[in-house]
Amino acid sequence: MDDREKLRILVDHWIEHNREHAEEFREWAGKARDFEEQAAGDNILKAAERLEEANECLLRAAEELKEGQ
Repeated sequence: MDDREKLRILVDHWIEHNREHAEEFREWAGKARDFEEQAAGDNILKAAERLEEANECLLRAAEELKEGQ
């Protein structure tokens, strides 16, 4: 396997990994709010949103890598 193929695999892995973490962050943001930690919940939610933004970049990178085959 060359580095280009390895990168394609890694990018796909990172996308899934980020999705899982963003989902978990959203769950815990809700729990933080449930025990009246609004500011902490808000920041955890922002972290989830930033992971989703990062995934948009990774998705574009994945498409570009596929086009460059």
